[in-house]
Amino acid sequence: MSWKQTAQNSFADSLVVEHKSLSELDDVHNIINWSEIEKTLSNLYSSKRGAPSYPPLMMFKILILQAWYNLSDEALEKQIARDLMFRRFIDLSLSERVPDHSSIWRFRQLLNTEQLLEPLLEQINNHLEQNSIIVALGSINIIDATVIEAKQSRKRKGKDGNNTQDPEAKYNVKTAADGKRKTTYGFKMHANTDEDGFVKKMTVTPGNVHDSQEFDKLLAIKSTKDNIKTLGEVYADSAYANKQNDKKLGKQNNKVLHRAYRNKPLTTQQKQENKQRSSIRYIVERTFGLLKLHHGLGKARHLGIERNKTRAQLIAMSHNLKTGMNIFKQMRDLQGCCV
Repeated sequence: MSWKQTAQNSFADSLVVEHKSLSELDDVHNIINWSEIEKTLSNLYSSKRGAPSYPPLMMFKILILQAWYNLSDEALEKQIARDLMFRRFIDLSLSERVPDHSSIWRFRQLLNTEQLLEPLLEQINNHLEQNSIIVALGSINIIDATVIEAKQSRKRKGKDGNNTQDPEAKYNVKTAADGKRKTTYGFKMHANTDEDGFVKKMTVTPGNVHDSQEFDKLLAIKSTKDNIKTLGEVYADSAYANKQNDKKLGKQNNKVLHRAYRNKPLTTQQKQENKQRSSIRYIVERTFGLLKLHHGLGKARHLGIERNKTRAQLIAMSHNLKTGMNIFKQMRDLQGCCV
């Protein structure tokens, strides 16, 4: 199956008057090597039969825009049709047809089926690291989880009399800061962020999975014959405090909050250490807040864990690109001031 040629400028494109609002996303191209992303996507649509399809890179950029602006498939299709900035970002000429919402849905499912989303997140982070936007040496790990309410979270009877709740979601019970118990039916996003709030790794589970169960996956702990190594200091709340994790991390890297036990309260030193560690650990909570406020992560848009995991991964990528672009602009402004 061949790819459509969509980036060629037409006469209509030459009539567009330049405006600063059209170039708001241009800096993303300065921090990401899209040709390498394109190589990762090159095996998609490998069949030589069938009508030409939209280029995979363009479709991937479309999904980034969707996560960036928290749009449904239908709303995204309309936005591309009428927004010049969107067309500029994805290299779609004014004379070309816009991909319909069903094409967008199928491509998103294809990325999940081909298990490309995790490698794409890692690749984007590598590009940000190469451009000195993500800190490479001495980077820390801040671990936490947040609850995502299921699309269908309330118990209701459907036409067939069965419960309409998402069968792959589960109840999460959490004690809030005010001491009240809060119950949410949904999923959990577990994430490892760095000190600037970039999402380094993430997983999605049903809501009843304990935070600590995803600990090793988020840190990518690798065993050697002699010992177990992690990737720098690890900050997390007391839910991750146990003897196994203490052994894995070692004294130098272990910045998990101390936990008080019955008849064994925290010492003054432990309280002081918790205060200092909390001042760094809050970054992951701020990141979750941004993902929910600006990208709609707080509420699932699909049924099933795999589709919601795909959405969460794309949201993480768009968040990293947005954060990276803002840091790039600050770096450029500083260099301009020093010239």
